[in-house]
Amino acid sequence: MQYALHKILHGMLLILGVTLISFMLMVWFGPDQTYTLIGKNATVEQIEEVRSQLGYDQPFLKRYTDYLVELFTLDLGASHSSGEQVGSILKRTIPVSLALMIPGFVLGNLVGIALGLVAVQHRGQWIDRLITGFSVTGMSLSFLIIIIALQVLLSTPFGVNLFPVRGWQVTGLGSYLQFVTVPTISLILVTVGYNTRFYRAVFVEESGKDHIRTARAYGASPATILWKHILKNSMIPIITRFMFSIPLVVISGSLLIESYFGIPGVGKITFDAITNGDQPVLKAVVGLTAVSFVVIQVLTDMMYKLVDPRIA
Repeated sequence: MQYALHKILHGMLLILGVTLISFMLMVWFGPDQTYTLIGKNATVEQIEEVRSQLGYDQPFLKRYTDYLVELFTLDLGASHSSGEQVGSILKRTIPVSLALMIPGFVLGNLVGIALGLVAVQHRGQWIDRLITGFSVTGMSLSFLIIIIALQVLLSTPFGVNLFPVRGWQVTGLGSYLQFVTVPTISLILVTVGYNTRFYRAVFVEESGKDHIRTARAYGASPATILWKHILKNSMIPIITRFMFSIPLVVISGSLLIESYFGIPGVGKITFDAITNGDQPVLKAVVGLTAVSFVVIQVLTDMMYKLVDPRIA
């Protein structure tokens, strides 16, 4: 209990630090909608009025305090572009992004772990070299090239032409599988190279430790060594990579996929907010992403304790 409270307190301090830095960057380098709203030939009085309406004339500390209150109460204001409440926008778009990204994210990690285990079991053999070459090739391919290639193969008359190219008209499991297939395969292909390379390196390092050599000396089978010793004792880096990839995949991965395929998720509204200078939406996405990183760090530390009770 004391350990959990310590981690929660540590997480709260991290949230304050991370949100402060992100807010400073948005204030100094973020979009200024003053001239977008009133044009370039406005009078000084008009400029001051608009800046007052947008809250730009408020002291920095008050703006930051209001920002924290918005984040913790989830009262995030209204979009400058559409007038819709930002909370309502996020409530509508986050489930779409999760439904879109989770299959590819989970499968990409599972395939990477499986290939890493096969590679370390056959270390130095042709299978290991083939998997290593495959992972390096996957790391060198552009996400956009993969998306375009899959679109041609799966969504046009030049290929099988079975899956829709754009949109998200999901009404049931069948339509969901149709719309999610191409993005999922794209995400698997673009991440499996990095995942395989990482997990192979983790498993190779673990396989060279003393307890593995001792298990071999006592006659443990290759399967026992692989599953009971190597995989089990590699859970700390596996958990770390998996957990800390979640915000990046949901935000940065969905931004490209949703923008390209026209899917109305959080990545698409973030892209639109960047191009339109919609600061309330940007502030909400950046702030909640920062908070999610900190929350995930606290949860990850707690999971470490479950996996290895020796961790203090």
